[in-house]
Amino acid sequence: MVNDPNTKRLMWFLFAGSRGGLSRLKIITTLKETPLNTNQLAKELSLDYKAIQHHIKVLEKNNMITKIGEKYGITYFISTFLEANMETFEEIEQKLDKSK
Repeated sequence: MVNDPNTKRLMWFLFAGSRGGLSRLKIITTLKETPLNTNQLAKELSLDYKAIQHHIKVLEKNNMITKIGEKYGITYFISTFLEANMETFEEIEQKLDKSK
């Protein structure tokens, strides 16, 4: 499943082709290092809690992250789908870094 064109298209849309893409990119980059909950992500990225909640829903819906726990104890991790396609994610991440 390396460099699947549909996966690449989905990632381009999520991280570059829609509003909030850079915030979602930052969330994934942060979760790659360490799993966190919504509040911790908001503090770590200096973003509004509600904005983080929105991006988390979008990322979850598109199978980029998974969660463990319940209610306030929910911790988010990158999904196995994203891990399998990490090469594609990093390629997009590098291209977006160059465009800044």
